[in-house]
Amino acid sequence: MRQRLYAQLCAVARRQGTDASAVEDVVQEALVIAIEAGRQDLADPENGRWLTGVVRNRARMASRSARRRRFRDHDWQASRDADPQEAGSLSETLAGLPPALKTFAALVLTGHNRREIAYLLDLPDTALRQRVSALKRHLRARGLVAPDGLPGLNLDLAYGRIRDALLPALVRHGGMFASHDPDGHLFLVRRSQTP
Repeated sequence: MRQRLYAQLCAVARRQGTDASAVEDVVQEALVIAIEAGRQDLADPENGRWLTGVVRNRARMASRSARRRRFRDHDWQASRDADPQEAGSLSETLAGLPPALKTFAALVLTGHNRREIAYLLDLPDTALRQRVSALKRHLRARGLVAPDGLPGLNLDLAYGRIRDALLPALVRHGGMFASHDPDGHLFLVRRSQTP
């Protein structure tokens, strides 16, 4: 009886367009919901009909979610493929800069904030503002704009949860600040141990 009901529930999930790999997951979730709702007597035809409805609804939701995920992934890939020139614009931007401004621009474009850049380059606030202005002038002169999603030029932005997650390590190791490189590798900066 249970095997037959299980096969029927899997067939219902498949008919709703659920991905073959998710059919059993949908049925298992529905069985857990049935137990939580106190409908564990699978021999009762009323519970069987109720469980069929739960599987149908869960399968529809899973199918819609999978379809939306595919559309989002497709749209994201299409937007990346549509603008191949942006990938080259970072290296193009850095190529024409003087060495001091190139280092500053690399830090800005990888998302470091004002405090971090000032510490790493040992710059006072006035010199930092001058470099921001020089970088903006350089970008305008070459007809380039700062790439979207890189907030480094906006000096008022905090850079997010990733750094908040590093706070315990920062305190434990006595660092000045913690950050990450463009690939997402985390690092911690602290003062030299040698005087």
